[in-house]
Amino acid sequence: MEFKNPQEGLEQFSRRVTIVGGLVLVCFLLLFARFVWLQIIQHDYYRTRAEENRISLVPITPNRGLIVDRNGEILARNYSAYTLEITPNQVNDVEATIDGLAEFIDIETKDRRRFKKLMEESKRFDSLPIRTRLTDAEVAKFIARRFRFPGVEIKARLFRQYPRGAFASHVLGYIGRITERDIGRIEEIEAEANYRGTDHFGKTGLEQHYEFELHGKSGFEQVEVDAGGRPVRTLARTAPIPGNNLTLTLDSKLQSIAEEAFGDRKGALVAIEPSTGGILALVSVPNYDPNQFVDGITTIDWQALNESPQKPMVNRALNGAYPPGSTFKPFMALGALTLGKRRPEQAISDPGFFNFGDHTFRDDKKGGHGMVDMYKSIVESCDTYYYLLANDMGIDNIASFMGSLGFGSRTGIDIDGESEGTLPSPAWKKKRFKKPEQQKWYAGETISIGIGQGYNAYTPIQLAQATATLANNGVMFRPHLVKHITDTRTGGQRLIEPEPLKSLLLKQAHIDVIKHAMVGVNKEGTGARAFAGAEYVSAGKTGTAQVFSLKGADYKAHALKQELRDHALFIAFAPADDPRIALAVLVENGGFGAQAAAPIARQIIDYYLLGKFPQGAAPTDEAAKEADEE
Repeated sequence: MEFKNPQEGLEQFSRRVTIVGGLVLVCFLLLFARFVWLQIIQHDYYRTRAEENRISLVPITPNRGLIVDRNGEILARNYSAYTLEITPNQVNDVEATIDGLAEFIDIETKDRRRFKKLMEESKRFDSLPIRTRLTDAEVAKFIARRFRFPGVEIKARLFRQYPRGAFASHVLGYIGRITERDIGRIEEIEAEANYRGTDHFGKTGLEQHYEFELHGKSGFEQVEVDAGGRPVRTLARTAPIPGNNLTLTLDSKLQSIAEEAFGDRKGALVAIEPSTGGILALVSVPNYDPNQFVDGITTIDWQALNESPQKPMVNRALNGAYPPGSTFKPFMALGALTLGKRRPEQAISDPGFFNFGDHTFRDDKKGGHGMVDMYKSIVESCDTYYYLLANDMGIDNIASFMGSLGFGSRTGIDIDGESEGTLPSPAWKKKRFKKPEQQKWYAGETISIGIGQGYNAYTPIQLAQATATLANNGVMFRPHLVKHITDTRTGGQRLIEPEPLKSLLLKQAHIDVIKHAMVGVNKEGTGARAFAGAEYVSAGKTGTAQVFSLKGADYKAHALKQELRDHALFIAFAPADDPRIALAVLVENGGFGAQAAAPIARQIIDYYLLGKFPQGAAPTDEAAKEADEE
């Protein structure tokens, strides 16, 4: 039997203990180093992380700025109401949750459709409203059952309201939920932080153009939360700054009279203060109720608006392009005087037609107007005079002069999406058409341009701007709707200064000739019936624009479908010697301008100059009364 050396065994044990002890020491050193790293070197970083877990920053949406008319009537405002909201990623079964809520809260089919649409457009961790404007009773019912619905909560939110419904809807526009396109606009000006917690954004009209004025500055709360993310207490609060208020140049009573004057007819009207460019009334009918869009319009309602043959969503005043008809003639005459193509007393003999090549251009008066000078050509609206004039001026001169008056160009009004219209010229035609045979400008095409037909197509606001420029003796202002912007913190007002775009190189004597003839229109010409008995002297011009070519046939309105009947137009300014208002009226498929459009202009000018309301109209609009009582 072999015995081990005790000394050798003790040495082996000592080595093992030393190795293990060394390993333990290394482990403690590593732990200590990690402790130093976390608690000393990375102390600030992890303290911040802990604070972030403990403290939540909750954005506070600012109160959106008000929109009021020139007299202070509120056209767009806000109110606070409770909403029932669901955060989809915190709910196991969204449909079952909605069904459960519907047992004691009125949730309609349209609410479900809207919520489904919002889910498709939003992220699953967004809080989305299933019902808005809850009553106190509904709030109490939910609070009593809240424990049954994790991921569902009641929030107090601000809602936009347009007190008069569809009134001036194409001016005001509407707001809707923020989309990717809106986020792009926000990122362009690096305003992402200011829109945290904001659900809505201006989509059209003034709401869109002045979005960043109206929105205001978001506030925030520092809220301490527990491990489950539930709020414990508010640590600090930075109040939001309300958006700025807009005061318009628009006169609400004038706007009401204009809208009501159209009745159930389609059309547009633009009334401008010539000396400033301020818009007094801007009408596009039919219109729509912008309140439908605040909560998110339903698919059915959107289809009804978007697919309606009446096209209520189209802003006809800014986007509708129409032949100007005979309202073009005063500007043609002014161009002829400026370019030296005509003298006021120079007359032609009108047989009732104008032959050009193998085509006969007919006047609307069979047998013609006899001897016609410039005054008579405007007062009686002689087509033959302008057939001959267009041929003598040539298309390039016509396009150049009419372009200087703003035809075929955006006016720059403070509403986005304005159309350019069509100012025809050889260069335009070459760009417009692809086939070489279509690109050529034919001399015969110039003839119909002279009476505001052919390729001519302009927006009502372009026609109104040109009329205002003529009324203002050649000084053109940018049309605008906002008079001043009010800072809600200080009460200070930032005036939107009238912006003269240019002064046309026109002789006052030439302008006076045209104004005198337009006064004659309303005294003894095509506008005389509409302005009979007026207590002021006005200047105007009627127009009737063909929707399609008659090809020599007689026009019989009763035999045509409504949408094929002529458009009725009228331009005017008053008082003639010191114009305070200039306007353009268009009645789609309304027939003759003297019958359909001129009477509307008479109502507008009567009220604006004399304070006279149309027969049967109340001094204060009933809708406005109801809005004030709310």
